[in-house]
Amino acid sequence: MPPVLEYERIMKEYRSWTGRRRIRALEDFSLAVERGEIFGFLGPNGAGKSTAIHLAMGFMKPSAGKGRMLGKPFGHVATRRRIGFLAENVALYHRRAGAALRFYGGLSGLHGQALTRAATAAMQAVDMQAEVGRNLAQFSRGMVQRMGLAQALVNDPELLILDEPTSALDPAARVAVRELLLRCRDQGKTVFLSSHLLSEVELVCDRVAILSRGRVVRTGTLNDMLEITGQVEIVAEQVPLTLFAGAAMDGSRVRFLVRGNEQRRAIERVWATGGEVVSVNPVRRSLEELFLELTRDRTEDDRADRGVS
Repeated sequence: MPPVLEYERIMKEYRSWTGRRRIRALEDFSLAVERGEIFGFLGPNGAGKSTAIHLAMGFMKPSAGKGRMLGKPFGHVATRRRIGFLAENVALYHRRAGAALRFYGGLSGLHGQALTRAATAAMQAVDMQAEVGRNLAQFSRGMVQRMGLAQALVNDPELLILDEPTSALDPAARVAVRELLLRCRDQGKTVFLSSHLLSEVELVCDRVAILSRGRVVRTGTLNDMLEITGQVEIVAEQVPLTLFAGAAMDGSRVRFLVRGNEQRRAIERVWATGGEVVSVNPVRRSLEELFLELTRDRTEDDRADRGVS
């Protein structure tokens, strides 16, 4: 099946207010998001993430290249009714929560009993049904964020495009949103998730792309991207702590790291001393470590020169 969201060699430039200077936000940007996956979209401030999202939604046009969403060119009006979108900075009309949600559902073509059922289901999905009669102006920042998620869900979208969906949420609400995204995937929906909370991304995403200076510098599954340290951790029992350099005690067990090509020799050494191997596992680096490795060469001057987020 064709990708749900696809960017093909897109370039996007902005002009300075004088028109004399051009700022390139995206360059040779290509990316494909497949149906039924949670796709993490990562990058430092100024990498071009918001620009890429706004292009997909049709809020602006690329300077070069093209893209398609649900099989239609970016900006196709009818297709947007099949999308659920949450902006990074949520701004909702100050109405009662239930009425506001019905208003947003109406913009997606829902009406009558179908609209009422959809609004009720969306409020339940974000655990806000008790607040249906309150005006959004009275809501806390976290409550507004959850209502933003509800409006993204109200039209039962095929594709969710979420920019920092757990911003301003407390830990319990973040767990609830994480479970919500997993349920959406189980229902066959696709989730395109932009977030700075790398630990959250690591818990829910099937694949991720890391963006730096307007280009994709790495994309793939988390397992493929994180299990490439070249080291394995061996846990053994009944062996002296001094048997391997850098070994550490863990209760009655000894933990130590060896290079992948030394794994067999280390295991045989444990056996030779009468010890027992409990486990052997590849060492996973964290997503944060990989993110910093791929983006740390950015300088403050570069961010100031580009001036985009």
